[in-house]
Amino acid sequence: MKEKYFTYKTLDDVRKDVNELGVDITFEEKLEAVRRQVTIAGRKIGNSLAIHPMEGCDGTLDGRPDELTYRRWERFGGGGAKLIWGEATAVVHEGRANPCQLFLSEENLSDFEKLLNGARRKHKEVNGTTDDLMIGLQLTHSGRYSYPRPIIAYHHPQVDAVTYADKAKGLKVTPDYPTVTDSYLEELEDSFVDAAKMAAKIGFDFIDIKQCHTYLLNELLGARTRPGKYGGSFENRTRLVRNILGKIKDELGNRIILASRINAFDGVPFYEEPETKAGRPLPYEIPYEYSFGIKKDNPLDYDLTEVMEFVRMMIGSGVQLLNVSLGSPYYNMHLGRPFDRPPVDGYYSPEHPLIGVARHFKVTEEIQKAFPELPVMGTGYSWLQKYLVNAAESNIRRGRVSIVGVGRNAIAYPNYVNDLFATGELESKKVCYGVSYCTNLMRSKHNELGQYPAGCAPRDPVYGEIYKESLRAAKKKDGGK
Repeated sequence: MKEKYFTYKTLDDVRKDVNELGVDITFEEKLEAVRRQVTIAGRKIGNSLAIHPMEGCDGTLDGRPDELTYRRWERFGGGGAKLIWGEATAVVHEGRANPCQLFLSEENLSDFEKLLNGARRKHKEVNGTTDDLMIGLQLTHSGRYSYPRPIIAYHHPQVDAVTYADKAKGLKVTPDYPTVTDSYLEELEDSFVDAAKMAAKIGFDFIDIKQCHTYLLNELLGARTRPGKYGGSFENRTRLVRNILGKIKDELGNRIILASRINAFDGVPFYEEPETKAGRPLPYEIPYEYSFGIKKDNPLDYDLTEVMEFVRMMIGSGVQLLNVSLGSPYYNMHLGRPFDRPPVDGYYSPEHPLIGVARHFKVTEEIQKAFPELPVMGTGYSWLQKYLVNAAESNIRRGRVSIVGVGRNAIAYPNYVNDLFATGELESKKVCYGVSYCTNLMRSKHNELGQYPAGCAPRDPVYGEIYKESLRAAKKKDGGK
């Protein structure tokens, strides 16, 4: 276990560790490719840098954006990125991941329109035009991580072991816990279509059908042991998303661009090894019959055979923009977001974070090179701090990715693109430095709303105060200990 990996003072320091680890991460110091326009569905965006869907857990209890939501979207809008991938927004109330997650409905449609227009207005004010800007909305169902109660696609022995049916009472999902019915999934298809129609009505450029991070649609992709028409065969496991995409296309035609953020590798659940505090995989059996993008004979490694078939299927269903991610923020967070300091519910990294960064780059490269005409957005850059742009430049030049997005770095440093283009580099004192305060806030539930807003406590004074309040509340709840 190592508490701090990022101790680099220069780009050559990073290169030294890259060479010693033998991973494929390259950097360019002359930044040109990140300024390139990218064509998406016949439209051009003004550069190759983007903002990932970063949920703030700061909506109202009925799903409307609130003060901090508007603030965050305006900061993203003014930051210079030409692709803003709006955050996870539930399509049904029971599919929210927390009581303050956004939920799109006819009753709050004008609030979402205000949110979208505020981001566009700020972008035009700072950058002069919105003609080359695209803003989308991520549509989701949180599945087994829905806060009212877990809605699970199938029983997965390792994941069930770390899924709570009632966390307050310490009750976990048991083998007799009911799985979601086919009839519910059939109705859910139409809920996604309704949300897509609302998003198009108020002017979003694209919608993302979210299929990552072990939420419901992602979980279905690995549901080999589920009976019925939504489980078992590849055709059945992809039925829900195929139906959703097909229905949206029938209803809207080309009025809105279809996108999806997918998990290309789910991995296996990890736990904190008591002695070292480092992450260790839960015991598993071979062949591994669960999850998506895994090798059945070694689920600690990825296999993109089905992933490639899936991407090809989605392109055939009208998807014109892809975002690639890995892992679960709930049980193997080092796969999705390499870190120095773990979140409060996590473990110390079982690998050097550069290995995780390189895994992201390699998986995305394989997909991008298999589908060179498809704009693919890459993940896993924030841990590199100010040098993320040098890696982005190299990956774009090498054809490993079309668009580079940042998530944690975006909430720490929303104007990172404008700073980069003005000065040629990112400011060290503004970048995310991978210490998981944002995740800790997301995991903090001990207030009257059942959720604290999530943001960057070290870089943003607004969230610094919220973080202090969450610590005081936690201490009070624990009797002052």
